[in-house]
Amino acid sequence: MRETMASQPGELRRLLADERPVSAAAARLAGRRVLVVGTGTSWHAAGQGAALLRLAGMDAWAVQAADAAAAGPVPLPGDALLLLTHRGTKQRTSEVLARARSDGVATVVVSRRGNPEADLETVENERSAAFTASHLGALMRVSQLARVLGAPLGALERVPDAVADELESGPAAVEPPRRMIEFAGVGINRWTAAEGALKIAEAALVASEGLACEGVLHGPAAALGGDDVLVCLDGGEGTERVDDLERVVAAQGARTHRFSRQALGPPLSIFPLTVIVQKIAAEAAEALKIDPDTMGRNLPGRAQAWADVRL
Repeated sequence: MRETMASQPGELRRLLADERPVSAAAARLAGRRVLVVGTGTSWHAAGQGAALLRLAGMDAWAVQAADAAAAGPVPLPGDALLLLTHRGTKQRTSEVLARARSDGVATVVVSRRGNPEADLETVENERSAAFTASHLGALMRVSQLARVLGAPLGALERVPDAVADELESGPAAVEPPRRMIEFAGVGINRWTAAEGALKIAEAALVASEGLACEGVLHGPAAALGGDDVLVCLDGGEGTERVDDLERVVAAQGARTHRFSRQALGPPLSIFPLTVIVQKIAAEAAEALKIDPDTMGRNLPGRAQAWADVRL
């Protein structure tokens, strides 16, 4: 996980220099309603991707792959499917892609290098189960698409350096909680909060939740106390609500941490803030002596329990 995290600035620079396939993919999406579909970390990227496409004036919506494969919504003829998948092996995302192609839907697939289905490649297949570089790679690809389609993302060339600075800035220094850790963000960073919760759960096996700041205020904040940690991700929008949440939860005895990264503007703050939640997860795994690359499958009985579950 640490090695892959360290590769991210270089990978992002490489993707930024690889504009050739982006214009063709953007043309496939232009003028259509776009359903952005993914699972797990790719679901969080889908939420962020839809928000970035809406900045370009697109009618774009994030849908979990399991929902699109079952009850819907599904992309219809005249729509477009933007499918995000790390490896191209997830059951539900594969079903959604096959159905869309069968229905004549315009499709763009963002996936690993070497995946024959990929229209926009990201990075080599990751060796850690805690996906990091493939996630930022997918976010870069969707940001490139959004910019071609008209989104005002002029700071995109600064992203690799911002990610490098974050990696080099030292530990996030968020100690694992005795009970749970809550991540909270505003706007597009509600998805960064969700990614933080997923990352620390799969890498360090820590109970976690990641929600929009407003969602935490309307209920979950009441449960946070002395055994818990709150991490606030501030990208520069809704800052006053982050203030409210941090103040209330601190008064209830929980440890609070706030990370403000506003230099790139709210849409692109997802890049440095995502690196921060990656660091929090990696540091927690190291502190708790958990192997972050296995999702706990190396612990007694777990591999057998998961053996028959197809993901």
